[in-house]
Amino acid sequence: MSEPTAALVVIGDEILSGRTADRNINALARFLSGLGIDFREVRVVSDDEAAIIAAINALRPTVTYLFTTGGIGPTHDDITAAAIARAFGVPLVLDQRAVDILAARYPSGGLTESRLRMAMIPEGAELIANPVTAAPGFRIGNVHVMAGVPAIMRGMLQSIAPTLVPGRVVLSETVPAAIGESVIAVRLGAIQADFPDVAIGSYPQMGERGFSTELVLRSRDAARLAAATALVRELVDTATRERKNPAPDKG
Repeated sequence: MSEPTAALVVIGDEILSGRTADRNINALARFLSGLGIDFREVRVVSDDEAAIIAAINALRPTVTYLFTTGGIGPTHDDITAAAIARAFGVPLVLDQRAVDILAARYPSGGLTESRLRMAMIPEGAELIANPVTAAPGFRIGNVHVMAGVPAIMRGMLQSIAPTLVPGRVVLSETVPAAIGESVIAVRLGAIQADFPDVAIGSYPQMGERGFSTELVLRSRDAARLAAATALVRELVDTATRERKNPAPDKG
């Protein structure tokens, strides 16, 4: 049985210009990991309708769940809802459910024309509750459209969570190595070849004492993960001893 998969489209000129650092990718990755959903891809696109439509239509057939962040606020450059509607070939309509949510949020007379833009939803979409500022996101097909503000996005994720079908959670082990990764690269590759069902990542570090390596092993099979981890620990211990006590030169 295949595990559920996901991708993300980050929408916003401010991300691409460097003005704003994206914090939603990491938040979504952690959220999906906790549900056993494989996070496959991230694309960042500008506030351009054609670019958004192209990204949505390219990715949504390839994953179980597609998420978007950004572009659903009250200003002229918030064009995500309209782009999603066009991607699905449905009209963008003033959604009475969203209007009622916003009306309850603002005082009498506070539901301005610009705020009503946040109630424009593709026809047939389901709303995603926003526990932070009330203005909803929405889901249409397998596409979940969320705000770009990190706190609001995280709140929407909690609203979405009960609607997602989880997979088997990926387990992980970390093995620190006080040596450079090149020292163990060949032998580590041999272990990976013997354990294709265990992902082994090698992440070099550099500190005051020189190079070190963090080895991260990930698998859904606890027994296989434990077996591979034991071999990696043994490899690291052996390589560390060899570095401290090199073989004598016989030349």
